[in-house]
Amino acid sequence: MKSKDWQEEQGRLERVRNKLQARITELEPEVTGLRDQATDMRKRFWEDVTINTSTDEDFEETFHNINQQSAVLAERERGHKLLTQQWKNLKRLLPSPYFGRIDFQENGSDPMEQIYIGVSSFVDRDGLSFLIYDWRTPIASMYYDYSPGRASYVTPAGGIEGTMELKRQFQIQNGQIRNMFDASETIGDELLQQVLGTGADSQMKTIVATIQKEQNAIIRNDKSRMLIVQGAAGSGKTSAALQRVAYLLYRHRQTIKADQIVLFSPNPMFTSYISTVLPELGEENMQQTTFQEYIDYWLGSSLRPEDPFDGIEYVLTAQGTPGYEARLQGIQYKTSEAFLQALQNYGTWLGREGMRFKGIRIRDRILITAKQMREKFYSYDRSLPLFNRVVLLQEWLLNELAALERMEREAPWVQEELNYLDSDQYAEVFGTLHRDREVFDLAEHYAAVREKVIKKRREDEGDFDFAQKEEDLLRRTIVKDIFKPLRKRVRKFSFVDFKGIYGQLFDDEAAYREKTNEAVLPSLWPEICRQTKETLTRNELFHEDATPYLYVKELIEGVRTNTEIQYVFVDEGQDYSAFQYEYLKKLFPRARMTVLGDFGQAIFMQSTSLDAPDSPLVRLYGEAETRLIRLVRSYRSTREIVEFTRLMLPGGEEIAPFERGGQKPQLVGLDGGEERDAQIMANIAALRAEGFHSIAVITKTAAESREAYESLRAHGGEALQLITKETQNFEKGAMVIPVYLAKGVEFDAVLIYDASPAAYGRDNERKLLYTACTRAMHRLYLYSTGDWSPFVGALPPNLYEKASN
Repeated sequence: MKSKDWQEEQGRLERVRNKLQARITELEPEVTGLRDQATDMRKRFWEDVTINTSTDEDFEETFHNINQQSAVLAERERGHKLLTQQWKNLKRLLPSPYFGRIDFQENGSDPMEQIYIGVSSFVDRDGLSFLIYDWRTPIASMYYDYSPGRASYVTPAGGIEGTMELKRQFQIQNGQIRNMFDASETIGDELLQQVLGTGADSQMKTIVATIQKEQNAIIRNDKSRMLIVQGAAGSGKTSAALQRVAYLLYRHRQTIKADQIVLFSPNPMFTSYISTVLPELGEENMQQTTFQEYIDYWLGSSLRPEDPFDGIEYVLTAQGTPGYEARLQGIQYKTSEAFLQALQNYGTWLGREGMRFKGIRIRDRILITAKQMREKFYSYDRSLPLFNRVVLLQEWLLNELAALERMEREAPWVQEELNYLDSDQYAEVFGTLHRDREVFDLAEHYAAVREKVIKKRREDEGDFDFAQKEEDLLRRTIVKDIFKPLRKRVRKFSFVDFKGIYGQLFDDEAAYREKTNEAVLPSLWPEICRQTKETLTRNELFHEDATPYLYVKELIEGVRTNTEIQYVFVDEGQDYSAFQYEYLKKLFPRARMTVLGDFGQAIFMQSTSLDAPDSPLVRLYGEAETRLIRLVRSYRSTREIVEFTRLMLPGGEEIAPFERGGQKPQLVGLDGGEERDAQIMANIAALRAEGFHSIAVITKTAAESREAYESLRAHGGEALQLITKETQNFEKGAMVIPVYLAKGVEFDAVLIYDASPAAYGRDNERKLLYTACTRAMHRLYLYSTGDWSPFVGALPPNLYEKASN
């Protein structure tokens, strides 16, 4: 850059920062003042309200007074919140006000406009001159989508066309321009080199300064009902999705709030990893959960669903054990669209026959039998959906319970209960009977009063009114307490035998075909049935049964929907089944869905292809409302690591590395486990000395992680962290972690604990190894005490360096 350009840009930067600082200084007393006002009003709220309910007019005046005071307080708090947010945005801008500039001349307009782009907007005192444009504004989209030349952008009023004369990129730190580039590409390689060359952090950072054109298409897509992003490892798909959330909150700020967007994360630790991105951009975090947390919530304590990570542990470690092949076939079938269709047919069959109920019992007696319920259920109009008939049955049960409760008051056991009531229970009932009469001090005198009543009853045989009322109320109370939980269970549909209804699907093959019209079943279906029913007997569910079980449950008790959610994001989307996507669609019927994933990292049995022509994701909303975006360039890893890892996958040649050089992956052959652990600790020490602070020793399974952790600690690894499925927060440092928990996260250096055929020899372990290796940004080491995995051995030798102890 010319010295003159540099000086002019630095001069402008200082002027903008001075204005920012002046505005911050100006706002500080306003922010403090409004906060103090709101706090003072909250403290004095009831002092400023006169309560008078003597007459209807006084009550109405009091009501309006309270409402008025509440509205004033709400307005103060709202004003304080908006002003505080503005103040925080300005403070966020101060160290680095902007990262880009474009000079744009609109067709038919004489003046050239200089547009500086940052993480939020800043307007000069005239209220018209934008000193900084928010990166989400329509005009800023040209920075990401165009090189100098013809350019355009879309506004709510229509398209604007013109010419981009200049595109400049900045790196600004603490008010000083550190780097400045005039770019002919979307984002110049120089800026990306600077950003990507830094170390991995414990939390994901915003990428607004380096958004690529294809990522911008993801961020600003405002039309598709289903947006599918198939992205290579390290292509920035998750980062782009988070910027998309920020864009949507900005673009639709009048109609969408953060709590109307939900992100399904792969695990709780990943939720921590991405938690700072939106706050960095001045937005609140959307709702975040995992699919497993959702399943656990709705199943409650009735059944214990298997954790998905326990499921993958079984798949990876139980080869050769009895029933293993049947379990794999069961996973594939129960997560398929075929099983979904079978369950829909099953719902139709249940409408004709086969509903199962649980009798309602009281004190070892059955009040209403399952047979009575079944007969009543099938007496209703069979054209009504299952759910409507279940609701009618529920109403009938509540009416029956009310009648039975009245009859039960005269039962002998009620008299027995009466004889054993203590004074507190009597006092409670007496207080109910005399709620509006100040007769006695119930807490202290009821026992004495009761004795007087009984005495009077004996003396005056003609006056039993009060005593009889007391006894009647006591009987009602006793019986009501017994029937109350029965009514509660009926309202929760506990009279339906959901476990039995799901379990009877697996009685035998002929019955299953009859109930579901299913023609093709897995070859080991009898063993699949045995395993499923055995698990249900223990009040447990295989992971692959959890969503189908809820689906059947909702066929019967009604679909559980959330119409408030406007956008659903699914990360690591390849790990969800077709069945789960159908369930999410039913759960959020009004939402638009964004699915992000990489089929190259599909390590679960139920994985779904994202970009195949026959993908169930396309069928979910139809081709017209679906858009697929492929990201093939990998930015996370050095060129050497990408070239090494991409050839592990069939078709991986299409993955394009970003031109950031580094060392080739190291293959370290050793004689035994002791030597390997010592070498790994030596490599970790060397990496730390080089300035790498995020280092992962990646194993295939959780069991191997625990063994490696203990062994490495014995070789000086006291500072190592062991990451498990219970780990909530992601922190910097050296750690031991199973590959399926490392998904979506990046590290400065990755050390593959065991790259032998024993660990990664089967074809379904190819993607595990690929996923593990692609976590590395700068350095990659693989260790083996014998032969190398065939997925490593098949790679060209020029892609790696061999080292031995």
